Amino acid sequence: MKRTAILGACLLAATSLWAQRPMTAPAGGKAISDHLIGIFFEDISNAADGGLYAELVQNGAFEYNAGERAGWGPGTAWRFIRPGHSSGNITTLQAYPLHVNNLNYMRILIERVGHYYDFDGWTGVGLQNDGFNGMNVKAGAKYDFSAFMRNVSGKAKEVRIALVVPGREQKLLADQTVKVVGPDWNKVEAVLEPTEDCPNAVLQILVLTVGEMDIDAVSLMPEDTFKGHGLRKDLAETLQAMHPRFMRFPGGCVVHGGGDGFWNTYRWKTTLGPKHERKQLKNTWSYHQSMGLGYFEYFQFCEDIGMEPLPILPCGVSCQGVNGGWGMKDQAQDACPMDEMDEWVDEALDLIEWANGDVTTKWGRVRAEAGHPEPFNLKYLGIGNEERISPEFMERFKYIYDRVVAAHPEIIIVGTAGPGSHPGNPDYDNSWKFAEEIGLPIIDEHYYEPTQYYLDSRQYDNYPRDRKTKVYLGEYSAQNRGRDNQLLDALAEAVYLMHVERNADVVDMTSYAPLFASKDNRNWTPDLIYFDTERVYPTCSYYVQQMFGESAGQYYYGDCVSIEGADKHQEQSVVLNVKTRELFVKVGNASADKKVAKVDLSRFKGMKKVAERTVLSGNPEDGNTFGKITVEPVRDVVNVKPRMTLDIEPYSFVMLKIKL
Repeated sequence: MKRTAILGACLLAATSLWAQRPMTAPAGGKAISDHLIGIFFEDISNAADGGLYAELVQNGAFEYNAGERAGWGPGTAWRFIRPGHSSGNITTLQAYPLHVNNLNYMRILIERVGHYYDFDGWTGVGLQNDGFNGMNVKAGAKYDFSAFMRNVSGKAKEVRIALVVPGREQKLLADQTVKVVGPDWNKVEAVLEPTEDCPNAVLQILVLTVGEMDIDAVSLMPEDTFKGHGLRKDLAETLQAMHPRFMRFPGGCVVHGGGDGFWNTYRWKTTLGPKHERKQLKNTWSYHQSMGLGYFEYFQFCEDIGMEPLPILPCGVSCQGVNGGWGMKDQAQDACPMDEMDEWVDEALDLIEWANGDVTTKWGRVRAEAGHPEPFNLKYLGIGNEERISPEFMERFKYIYDRVVAAHPEIIIVGTAGPGSHPGNPDYDNSWKFAEEIGLPIIDEHYYEPTQYYLDSRQYDNYPRDRKTKVYLGEYSAQNRGRDNQLLDALAEAVYLMHVERNADVVDMTSYAPLFASKDNRNWTPDLIYFDTERVYPTCSYYVQQMFGESAGQYYYGDCVSIEGADKHQEQSVVLNVKTRELFVKVGNASADKKVAKVDLSRFKGMKKVAERTVLSGNPEDGNTFGKITVEPVRDVVNVKPRMTLDIEPYSFVMLKIKL
């Protein structure tokens, strides 16, 4: 290589390395949190089973029951089938279960195997699973079938596993035949590869040999999941595109049992291990949790995306809504006896060891045996969720808090401000007093308010700056009873989030709630992301979250933008990311009037002349739910200079990303 070429290559490499180095922030900026935008996951509206968890079979372990939803039982989502004039029956049993955490199984009696049905060889006695409103399968894709089966009587059983288009014609998409031998439970596996796309396929399991056979823990998983870790790819990618810095899990009211009481508390240890050994649970939103998306899958997902896990554990006190408590003047609350609280302390200490301990520790070894020998490096731990700040709560919270902090001072504990986290609310006032007394690092505030609140309020402008406790705005959204998310709601949230960015020296983290909802099973309105078996429907609010996630930084500048004639329908924010050398200018206008913003970025040296512009705009009543996508951000490239003006159209949110 010639000397000039070598020098050129060295100069190029040095320039590249220089560009990757963090820059020094110009004067006038305020240090803020750069992990402000995260996601809050709760299994509500089929967010997990039938949603992010890629499993296609519903009620594969036959554990559904009427206590979860009226009319439900072990056969929910299943049908007894006997094509070709075959005869037999099915029975739910518990006598010799597959596992103590999975008591129900199905016995199939095959009395007679008939002749052909509507296409070659379609006969036998067995079961059909309809999935979650059908199974969306793709031609040429591979789907892994598994189930535990045992031969109870008669010869070894020949069993046909098939994906079928439902209806009178019963068109075959894929099938495999397996053999069941022996009286003990054995895992049976097959791979199905459909010949064509079908949005609502069903799974059929047909026994072709006379006698009795037991079946349990039926599963059909697509091989093409997010990074191969069992999560539905399009939903996971939609979350990844938000650029979230953390993920709170598993809730929400799911954490402490909701209105069902403390017996229904989520226990992280029972979500580990083989899927058929996990303890399934009634979902507090009146359906069922298979725990297929458990703590291992959650931590793995955080690692795959680059988020910090923020697990939330019970604190020894139930939701105040237990036993109809929401309608009572003095809301009810179940409380664990103090002499039993060590169990809940161990719940927290063992989780930290499971996440961070090396393979020589008890729980670190459990993690390693699951396939992850390296620690997950847990930094945050939430204790409690939205409980009433009663004397019983404070006593139990402090009992756990003191012991966890003593054992693991490196872990950042997140507490709760109770429901309705606004100044003047008794729970809010009590929670902040309590937080300051014990030195709580972060407190979790929740509130759902009408759209106008987010336009009118600047709650965090007045928070004291001498508090050591930071804020996590863990649940919020513009909520207008009886209607879904609209553009005006999202713009109001954008205006409010720019005020939050201004106060991100006090507010450390935020997450919109709820995150997911199946459009066929909704427990709450609105939600951030809707889905069905085929598609994902991001809402207007989703795109606002995405823009804020993309524009994270470490310094806020409040004097770079002025909006002529501004009122509370407009806000602005300028954020510098010194790590990526990017400057973000955001201006929101939630009014019907066009605005002009004067921008002065002259303090930021080395600005590129071209910037990426993202605009979210439309009619204020536009929305993106249930298959109707009417509002999406438009991205283009524009010329910029240190001093300029921006025309801000009515009902719009504009972001410039400028390289430095």
